[in-house]
Amino acid sequence: MRQTILVTGATGTVGREVVKQLSMQDDIRVRAGVHSLIKGENLRRLPDVEVVEMEFTDPDSLHAAFTHADKVFLITPFTDGQVEMAKKLVDEAKKTGVKHIVKLSALGAGEEPGIQLGRWHREIERYIEQSGIPYTFLRPASFMQNFENYNSATIKQEGKIYMPTGEGKVSYIDARDIAAVAVQVLTTDGHEGQIYDLTGPEAITVAEVADTISYVTGKPVDYVDVPEDAARQAMQQQNVPNWMTDCLLELYSVHRAGYSGGITGRVEEITGRKPHTFRQFVKEYKDCFC
Repeated sequence: MRQTILVTGATGTVGREVVKQLSMQDDIRVRAGVHSLIKGENLRRLPDVEVVEMEFTDPDSLHAAFTHADKVFLITPFTDGQVEMAKKLVDEAKKTGVKHIVKLSALGAGEEPGIQLGRWHREIERYIEQSGIPYTFLRPASFMQNFENYNSATIKQEGKIYMPTGEGKVSYIDARDIAAVAVQVLTTDGHEGQIYDLTGPEAITVAEVADTISYVTGKPVDYVDVPEDAARQAMQQQNVPNWMTDCLLELYSVHRAGYSGGITGRVEEITGRKPHTFRQFVKEYKDCFC
């Protein structure tokens, strides 16, 4: 019997890839929850994908999105109101009889006291646990695609990556590997009640990131280690909200301190294949950096 899987945040870095990979599965009907139908237009071209608008301030839109959904891949936006948003989604999942929630969380969400981003994710996790709905939590490391999304402009224009992370190593993961794990968890049994820490196969510094991009593209790229005060000032000049600036700098401080370099074998264990290396990622996203 065909199952309907709702993916919230379906136009985001991970959500879009989950929708794409789920659409290639047999006996799965994918429901892509989007904030804007215009932004979700490209998803309509995928087989067996239904695009639905989800507005957190419109209970009717949430109810329509969740109705007859068997499972949910839960992604909440990076906002200071994400906990309340997630609770609304979990409440709706409970009302409509969702059988399994797979939540995109973050590596370190279980640490005490942790950082603000982790605390928000853990609060949502606890709410899901208390809902009684079977769950699985995916806690990935920082995405490789963040370099495409947030650093490609300065890489192209200046040949530089500006970040306040020092020489800290990070076990960056490709969003496609996160999606591959999500698809396995959503379409096979035995993952209920599990928490999976997901990382790439190596821990590297941003200087090594720059070297890899240089090697693959043939274009010199340098890493500029930005002092925290200068990073804060730059974010303020770009009108980044204070709460977001604080959260990002707290995360970067964890990277700088070397606490983000742990490696797990979960991706290969669950999907049966090794996760992408950063060099593989750059080769396949080469045009984003040239």
